[in-house]
Amino acid sequence: MNQAAALDPPLRPLEALRAVGRLLRNPEDTRQVFTIISALRGRSGRRLFERFRRSSTGATVLADQRRLLDWLNDQDTLSRLPEGSLGNAYYAFMHAENLSAAGLVEASDVEDQEIPPQARLFRERMRDMHDLNHTLTGYGREPLGELCLLAFMYRQTGNVGNALIALMATRKFPKGVPGRAARKALFEGFRNGARAPWVPGLDWESMLSENLESLRARLGVPPASAYQAALARGTGCFRAG
Repeated sequence: MNQAAALDPPLRPLEALRAVGRLLRNPEDTRQVFTIISALRGRSGRRLFERFRRSSTGATVLADQRRLLDWLNDQDTLSRLPEGSLGNAYYAFMHAENLSAAGLVEASDVEDQEIPPQARLFRERMRDMHDLNHTLTGYGREPLGELCLLAFMYRQTGNVGNALIALMATRKFPKGVPGRAARKALFEGFRNGARAPWVPGLDWESMLSENLESLRARLGVPPASAYQAALARGTGCFRAG
C-alpha cells in the first residue's frame, strides 16, 4: 500500500466487529481497541491529520518533530511538578493504575502501513495523549470511564470505532437504576466531546505544569457530572466482559 492510500485506508467492518467481540470478552485487551480504531479510521484519519497540521500547535510540533512520549516518559520531572498540576495529576493517575506510557506503545503495535513521517508522528501523539485525556476530562480507567472517554473522543475525532465500542458495550450495563445512570454518563461523554476544545490540537507539553482545575476552566472542558453520579451508585466497575 502506498503512502497516500495508507492515509485513506478502506473500512474493514468485519475485522472491527471481531475485535469488538474479543474486547467485550476481555476488556483488559487494549490491543483490540487499537485494532478497531485502525479498521474504522477511513478518511477520518486524513481529515484529523490535516486539521492538526494547519493548527498553530500542530505546525510547531511537526516542525520540531516533538514527541509527546519523551515528556511523558520523564517520570522524575512529572513527579516534581506542582501538586494539582496536569502533569502531576497524570503522574499520580499512571502510578495508581500501574500504567506506563510505554505500555500504550506496545498495545498499539497493530499496523505496519507505510505512512508519511509527519502523519506517523501525529498518530503517535494521539496514542500518547490517551491517559492525558483521562486526566483532563476526569474519566477514570474503570470500564465506564473508558467507555465515556471513547464516546468523548468519537466527537473529537470522527472515528466511528470509538462510538462502536461504546455503544456495543451498553449491552453489558447493569439493569435498573445503575444501568440508566451508566447510559446517562455515556451520552454525557458524547455531548462533552462536542462541547470541549479540540484536544488533539492542545499544546500538552506547555500545559503539564498548569493547575488542572484552572486549565479545565480556561479551556472550557465540561464537568463529567453524570459520570461522577454513576460512580457514586457503584456503576463504574460493572462487568463489561
